[in-house]
Amino acid sequence: MRQRNGMGAGLGLALLSSASFGTSGSFARSLTDAGWSSGAAVAARVGVAALILAIPAAIAMRGRWGALWRSLGTVSGYGLIAVAGCQVAFFNAVQTLSVGVALLLEYLGLILVVGWMWLRHGQRPRRLTVAGSVVAVAGLAFMLDLAGETRLDLTGVLWGLGAAFGLATYFVLSSKVDSELPPVTFASAGMSIGAIALLAAGALGALPMHATTATVDFAGQRVHWLVPIIGLSLVAAAVAYVAGIGAARRLGARLASFVGLTEVAFAVLFAWLMLGQLPTWMQFAGGALIVAGVVLVRMDERAEGEPAPAAKPAATDQPALSTVS
Repeated sequence: MRQRNGMGAGLGLALLSSASFGTSGSFARSLTDAGWSSGAAVAARVGVAALILAIPAAIAMRGRWGALWRSLGTVSGYGLIAVAGCQVAFFNAVQTLSVGVALLLEYLGLILVVGWMWLRHGQRPRRLTVAGSVVAVAGLAFMLDLAGETRLDLTGVLWGLGAAFGLATYFVLSSKVDSELPPVTFASAGMSIGAIALLAAGALGALPMHATTATVDFAGQRVHWLVPIIGLSLVAAAVAYVAGIGAARRLGARLASFVGLTEVAFAVLFAWLMLGQLPTWMQFAGGALIVAGVVLVRMDERAEGEPAPAAKPAATDQPALSTVS
C-alpha cells in the first residue's frame, strides 16, 4: 500500500511539474514580445527562483549540510547541464531550426534515459516500453504540428541533441540525488549554479542578454514586467523543479521522463487559456498519443515489479513548496 501511495504521489508531482513547466512559454512570450532576449528571461527565471527557494532550502537542511557537500558534484552537474546547458542548447537550436523541430529533438532525451537505464542499470527496455516510446514521440510530433514549414540545419540539430542530453541529465540526476538532501535544497543549489553559468555565458557574448522595464502584454492585459517574471520564477521554475525532483525520486528516471512529455500538452493548453492560441485537432490527437505512451511505459514497469528509484526519500524530503505547487 505504501509503495502504491508513493507511486500515486510521484505521478501527481510529475504532472504538477509538467503543468508548471508548461506555463513558461506563456509567461516568457510576454517578455520576449516586449523586447527581452530569451537568455535574459531564462537567467531571470532561474536566478530569482533560486533566491525564492533559498530560505526554504536552508530551513529544510536542519543541520544536514554534509549531505549538500557530498552531493556537490551531482548538484553542479544538475545546474550546469540540466539547467543552464539545456537552456543554452535549446535557444541556440532555435536560431537555425523551427521551434517544433528543436522541441522534438530536445524531447528525444527520454530515449536517452531509456538507453541509460539499460546500459547503466541493466533495465533492458521491453516491448511495452519500446511501443510507448514510439507512440509518445509520435504524439509529440503531432502536438508540435511538424506538418508545417520546417527548417533543418546540422549545427541546429547538434544543439537540439545537446538539449536532449540536458533533459535526460535532468531526469537521471533528479532520481539519483542523496535522499538526505531535500528536493527544495537540491533545486535551489542547482539553479544557483545554473544562473551563474547563464550570466557568465551572457557576459562572454555566448547568450544575448538584454531586457526592458516597460509594461508587457499578458493574458490580454497590460501588466508590470514583474508579473511574468514572478510567474516564470515561482511557478515555471521553483515549483516545477522541486516537484520534478520529488517525482523522479519516487518514479525513477524512466517513467518520470515519459510523464514529463505532458509538459507539451500543458503548454498548448496554457497558450490557449492565456494567449488565445486555439489548439488544432492534430494537437489534441498528439496529446492523446502522449498519454497512451505514458500508460504503456507504466504498464511495463508494473509488469517488471515497479523497479524502485535509486534513493527512497525520507519523510522530511517532501518538496517544501508542495502547498504552493
